[in-house]
Amino acid sequence: MSKRAFSGIQIVDFTRVLSGPFCTYQLALLGARVTKVEEPEVGDYMRKRGCDPSLRDALMGDHFLSLNSNKQSIVVDIAKEEGRRVAHRLMSTADVVVENFRTGTMDALGLGYPVFGDDNPGLIYCSLTGFGAEGQDAGRKVYDQVAQATSGMVSGNGESGGCAIKNGSPVLDYASGMMASFAIAAALFQRSRDGKGRFIDVSMHDTAMLLMSTAVMNQLHGNKPPQPHGNRHPLAAASGYYGRDGEIIMLGCCTQRQFETLCELIGRRDLVEDPRFRDVNLQDPHRDSLASELKEEMAKRPAAEWERLLAPHVPAARVASLKEGIEVTRRNHRSVLQAIDLPELGIHGLEVPTASFQFGESGPEVTSPPPALGQDTERVLYQAGFGADEIERLLDLGAVARSDGQAESH
Repeated sequence: MSKRAFSGIQIVDFTRVLSGPFCTYQLALLGARVTKVEEPEVGDYMRKRGCDPSLRDALMGDHFLSLNSNKQSIVVDIAKEEGRRVAHRLMSTADVVVENFRTGTMDALGLGYPVFGDDNPGLIYCSLTGFGAEGQDAGRKVYDQVAQATSGMVSGNGESGGCAIKNGSPVLDYASGMMASFAIAAALFQRSRDGKGRFIDVSMHDTAMLLMSTAVMNQLHGNKPPQPHGNRHPLAAASGYYGRDGEIIMLGCCTQRQFETLCELIGRRDLVEDPRFRDVNLQDPHRDSLASELKEEMAKRPAAEWERLLAPHVPAARVASLKEGIEVTRRNHRSVLQAIDLPELGIHGLEVPTASFQFGESGPEVTSPPPALGQDTERVLYQAGFGADEIERLLDLGAVARSDGQAESH
């Protein structure tokens, strides 16, 4: 098999929770060697998150397992001077550094990007924060739901006339992580041309603006703020309706041809002939009238029956459960779910999400399971040029730590 895209790229990863680890996970799936730097004893917060208590107790919570395969773990206490020296040494030979601390944290520790200008001029340094590296809000503490709230994203979600509701999935964490991985890939490509490193400033708030691009345009150029509208799309034929069984059929008929095909399939050709609805681009003033007609028709059959009738011809689907969605992935033979083994925990064939694309060859692949906390500490230090005596001294000082099961010597 050919080498994967980022084989040979060394990444030092100071990220935790979700957005940053998701970023480095995407790069690791494509061959990057990611060294995850974790704090003593507890490591990444996500090690204690998930549904399985036994995994949480082992600091391998299933939420952690979902985005940390193909990485190695080293425990470094960067609150201590000796720990910061270790971190600096690792960063000095890295291709990429990624961190998602609050703005200014790494600079205060003496580990910010400007420190490496002379001894590692090709370093690509990615900082992933809520509001970016500068500005009035730069230092604010942020998680996904807070970024959704400050950006205006929450204001456009929910039922019409009801309470605004955040997206159920932490979409800004995932999208920001993906944006960061894309930015790093772009910087690596540019470095291959000019040999220069770069500082990358990724903001969750900026990512929210991109995810709401059409809503942003409506606000900027039409002074039209987003309003919660549930499944009520501005186009009536691209909205959700209850079937006879109380389940929802989601329509996505946005084009003229799709609308006309929909009307034919439901036996309502008269809707196309109605001057109010004839042109999908001119339906807006009559949206509620058309929705009323479609609501009445959709209530005549169960949602699943409508899906069987409509889906081969126009965009339409019954609102499925996540379990059903996973089965769609499997029946289409997608590689987004790949299996990992954790023999030390008696786990084999545990499926985890990976990447949402496939290559013809050498694509995203899980090659090793998520690491135990600090399982690679000594090996990484040896590779970085630390001697045995120096490593023992660092261990004694608590500047670094090994996992409970890690061998005393190599």
